[in-house]
Amino acid sequence: MEPVQIITFKLSEIKAGEEGIIFNVLGDGAFRKRITEMGFVRGAGFKVLKNAPWQDPVEYKIMDYNVSLRRSEAEMIEVVLPEMAEAVSGLRFEGTIEELVSKTRIREKGKTIHLALVGNPNSGKTTLYNFASGAHERVGNYSGVTTGSHETSIKRSDYTFTILDLPGTYSITEYTPEELFVRKHLMEDVPDIVINVIDASNLERNLYLTTQLIDMNIKVIIALNMYDELQGSGAKLDYPALGRMLGIPIIPTVASRGKGIDELFDKIIDVYEDQDPTVRHIHINYGELIENSISKLQSLISENHTAHYSARYLAIKLLEADKTSLNILSCFTNFEKIKTRAKLEIATLEQEFNEKSETVITDSKYGFIAGALRKTYQAGNDDKRRHTEAIDKILTHQYLGLPFFILFIWLMFQTTFTIGHYPMEWIDILVKQSEQLAKELLPNGMLKDLIIDGIISGIGGVIIFLPNILILFSFISLMEDTGYMARASFMMDHLMHKIGLHGKSFIPLVMGFGCNVPAVMATRTLETRKDRIMTMMIIPFMSCSARLPVYVLLISAFFPRYQGLVLTSIYIVGIVLAVLSSLMMRKYIFKEKDVPFVMELPPYRIPTLRNTSIHIWHKGSQYLKKMGSVILLASVLIWALGYFPRNVEYSKNFEHELVQIKTQASWSASQKTASTKALEMQREAEKQENSYIGKLGHWIEPVIAPLGFDWKIGVSILTGLAAKEIVVSTMGVLYQANEGGEGNSLQNKFKEQTHARGKLKGEKVLTPLVAYTLMLFVLIYFPCVAVVAAIRKEANLKWAMLVTVYTTAVAWLISFACYQIGSIFI
Repeated sequence: MEPVQIITFKLSEIKAGEEGIIFNVLGDGAFRKRITEMGFVRGAGFKVLKNAPWQDPVEYKIMDYNVSLRRSEAEMIEVVLPEMAEAVSGLRFEGTIEELVSKTRIREKGKTIHLALVGNPNSGKTTLYNFASGAHERVGNYSGVTTGSHETSIKRSDYTFTILDLPGTYSITEYTPEELFVRKHLMEDVPDIVINVIDASNLERNLYLTTQLIDMNIKVIIALNMYDELQGSGAKLDYPALGRMLGIPIIPTVASRGKGIDELFDKIIDVYEDQDPTVRHIHINYGELIENSISKLQSLISENHTAHYSARYLAIKLLEADKTSLNILSCFTNFEKIKTRAKLEIATLEQEFNEKSETVITDSKYGFIAGALRKTYQAGNDDKRRHTEAIDKILTHQYLGLPFFILFIWLMFQTTFTIGHYPMEWIDILVKQSEQLAKELLPNGMLKDLIIDGIISGIGGVIIFLPNILILFSFISLMEDTGYMARASFMMDHLMHKIGLHGKSFIPLVMGFGCNVPAVMATRTLETRKDRIMTMMIIPFMSCSARLPVYVLLISAFFPRYQGLVLTSIYIVGIVLAVLSSLMMRKYIFKEKDVPFVMELPPYRIPTLRNTSIHIWHKGSQYLKKMGSVILLASVLIWALGYFPRNVEYSKNFEHELVQIKTQASWSASQKTASTKALEMQREAEKQENSYIGKLGHWIEPVIAPLGFDWKIGVSILTGLAAKEIVVSTMGVLYQANEGGEGNSLQNKFKEQTHARGKLKGEKVLTPLVAYTLMLFVLIYFPCVAVVAAIRKEANLKWAMLVTVYTTAVAWLISFACYQIGSIFI
């Protein structure tokens, strides 16, 4: 029989709506490794779904999930037409090899069980962690939500469970920092039991990580999460039979509703006490040639004391040319012999299979998974994916996708004002009533002044914006939980690539609109240090919610007719500066080659009320805690600096002039009242200028005067270095000089404030131009201390210091240009 002639095409040549079979992945290094681990292996079927708005990247369906690739990556994948499926089928199912030994245990049995949650992104790990432990960690329908580990302890059935929620990862190789972090914990700390959380609607790809856990010879239980979606699609899975084949018990769960959690913990106890017959020490049978190579390396490794490490696992990793595993073995006495043998076995396999050894191992794993599922799984109708594709036809449409995204962002800002206005008024009334009550109950003196002018004015000026913060986070939570965040990255990758960033950078950048600190931490999901640092350096330009109180305050006072438009413009300025900064860094600092864009697009899911409430409550409580600590301390400190020294030398005898006003017989009562208020305001202004904080403000005034700012604004900017909300609380304390004016709100006090001296004496301090300039400065300058600390931790001190100097310099230049140019035309 003549061999079948195989005609291959580039994946990039296949048009939307067409299908094919993966034949070969070209290239070397990280891309090849990641793309095969994501399921692009020989014999896997795929379908081209659609192009992004700029025709790049492209979305594909493979192994029952959706993934996006740039066209440049798709060109490196060879495919064939569906009719060639049998000619290019992958490695066959070889079953398992069972050993009559127990799984690894490093601790003596006790009443404390150490658990680690491991799974793919979007599999529901953190949701399960939250429900089981009562914690409130952030969850979301996109990769990279859990960027560190979270640990808690709970008691159940006379046992104490310590649960560690590890970052989501597609495998445990060495592709990303998360993978190495998870791998290091599993190999060195060796939990008693690993809970492998699997998305039941995407079994084939999720089970790849399971095969690696099997190689590590550790006790594993599978939490088959989102089991309701599998059942709802009409699919059928004989999970007890699959569990017996894997040597791993499987418990169906629906973590978002708490279903299966009790059964899972009962099974954990059974496995811990060696009471579950399913748990067996098995090996995946990789076939005669590969098993022969594994055996030779395993024998050499076993000559040493490997402590927590499985010799078979290390042998497999050596065949995958894994550098981290090679480093682990470098201290072994026969290391050179192991290294030589590994090179020889790799060469033998690559010659035999005409393929990279790491790809051979990956193909074998997927061959095993496919065979196991053929025996236990029957596919359903996949309604959820069809619904997702139908929604995506609108939300990621070539022409409608970007306008919809822009409309959503504008709606988010406009709603923040319109709906947030009403609870703001209610809180404002409560703050005023608190002030009035304090005035009536407290005797005159320093304590009364501290409580009214320091604490109530400082805290009250910030707490009023809590509704706006919660509304903003509600919208961000909606984007994350539904899966729209990943679509936004998909649509924006082409533009992000043009400015030197990875498409995945878009997720931490959008997170930055909520808070810059978790956004900096989320850069861990990016594969290269270049992408991580570049993204970190521009995240501070993403206007976080801490700056929002400043915007709301100034926009409400000076731009009441165009609130949503003005706020949107501020955010756009930040985005433009981020783009320009990225281009500059790409040209002068980072010139490394771009890494591939390989990103899963999860199905759309309806957010649960529980998760959304947890998110909003968490952010609200963080805001309130900050007010009860940092902002309260800052407000008291600012008040004290403005209150002392008490013995101030005034320019004139204010008491004498006040007496004279009262004795003016020819003046009406209204004239006397107006003159008295004006004189009292002038006295209070002189008192503040001669206080410690006034002297500090005047010291920096020459630097900020070209921006249109007075010394009070300067002091507010300085205090904002700790936390941007303190800018508002500082203004609330400093502008008490105008109390008794046309209105009691801080907005009215802003409008009344005039320059007390200099060439601008008598003119308004804050005008629409100065207000907009101040918003620009607050947007751009020095990120808060917490962000600087986060950058220092994720990068190093050099980058943390650079971002503080760079952003502040840019803030001064942009504000200077805005005020000086605006002064010419206004």
